[in-house]
Amino acid sequence: MNKRKRLLLLLGTVFLAVVLVGCGTSPITEQSTGIWDKYVVFNFSRIIIWFADLFGGSYGIGIIVFTLIIRLILLPVMHHQTKSTKKMSEMQPQLKELQEKYASKDTDTQNKLKEETSKLYAEAGVNPVAGCLPLLIQMPVLIAMYQAISRTEVLKTGNFLWMNLGAPDPYFILPVLAAVLTYATTKLSTMSQAESNPTTTSMMYIMPALILFMGITLPSALSLYWVVGNAFSVGQTLLLNNPFKIKKEREDKIKAERDRQRALEKALKPKKKKKTK
Repeated sequence: MNKRKRLLLLLGTVFLAVVLVGCGTSPITEQSTGIWDKYVVFNFSRIIIWFADLFGGSYGIGIIVFTLIIRLILLPVMHHQTKSTKKMSEMQPQLKELQEKYASKDTDTQNKLKEETSKLYAEAGVNPVAGCLPLLIQMPVLIAMYQAISRTEVLKTGNFLWMNLGAPDPYFILPVLAAVLTYATTKLSTMSQAESNPTTTSMMYIMPALILFMGITLPSALSLYWVVGNAFSVGQTLLLNNPFKIKKEREDKIKAERDRQRALEKALKPKKKKKTK
């Protein structure tokens, strides 16, 4: 899958989520029917309420605890995505060589390019669509979260800090914070890459804008979910894939290779013979 298709997939998934969050308006109860309502949305609602009861009836804290648990469950997937993105970055020079080798636009050459590219991915154990996986997994969670809040009376009317969880944040504090943390998450990921990826660079600006737009129009409980989730992602990136450490290691490796080349050139350089009297 090329970069353009991956970008369209990401945008299409986000658009689908925006459309789907508006589906379903009837209250969620034990009598709700259907796999989605009865087994997903209703259980999300019940879990959030259960956590809220553990913390003095605070539905906001219930959402925070629930979000952290979801993130911990998704941690292996997110970590796999990080490793896959790193490998993809390291493969960029090889991919460029293939693109230059099969630069002709005729059908046979392009088919050969796709074949060689797929072979390169397979040898490296890289799935080019792995970067989309966490988003595809999180979208059903996001939709279920929205419907659990908007279709459960106690959650829809619950308060947390200055907000009504069922209404947008009146001061836009959480939407802005969610957008900033979304940007920070992507920025930290790109810092660890050897070469910039146009798709990732585009999403670094597109996703925060979408999060900001949805945050100021949808219930503040979703903004709370995004803030907690993205703060977790920032901490996870710094802990498991620290871009500052990776960048320094890469610079040290380049410096060591440069020093090695200089030492080799110096060793091979013919020595001047001393003049004899």
